[in-house]
Amino acid sequence: MIKTQLNVDIADDRWLKELPEVEKFSADIFDKVISEISPKWLDGKNSVIINLSLNNDEEIRQLNSEFRQMDKPTNVLSFANLDDEEFEAYLARNTEIELGDIIIALETMLNQSKDQDMSLHDHYCHILIHGILHLLGYDHMEAEEAKEMEGEEIKLLKLFDIENPYEERE
Repeated sequence: MIKTQLNVDIADDRWLKELPEVEKFSADIFDKVISEISPKWLDGKNSVIINLSLNNDEEIRQLNSEFRQMDKPTNVLSFANLDDEEFEAYLARNTEIELGDIIIALETMLNQSKDQDMSLHDHYCHILIHGILHLLGYDHMEAEEAKEMEGEEIKLLKLFDIENPYEERE
């Protein structure tokens, strides 16, 4: 069994006001995603690490502008190490694998959860799972990829008793 390590940086203290247990359930989500998805390329590895920054709209807007040329906030950004051309060599020589970084913006999450009539907790769980899947190589640029990624998200969210976020609600 692969050990998971989630390094959480709470860069905006308002996260703790909104979701006091965020560090604990974030680690639970990461552990569950790795145990359920378990990509073949992690076989033989001892541990998997993700860096998670719980941040705000201004910080994520700056990152989004710098790395995606989109000068606006977004809910989550994922920077996957597997996108690095050196990742295969890194994977071959290490048993401890750092998958990358996830940054989540509080204000956008609050607004989206309200707009979607969903609790912040449930929306956060969905977006964290979405970010972790990106770090594992999932994408949604093409329709087939999006369908596969959404299917994985729905399956994983069920493990936490969270409804399908892609279904229309009445």
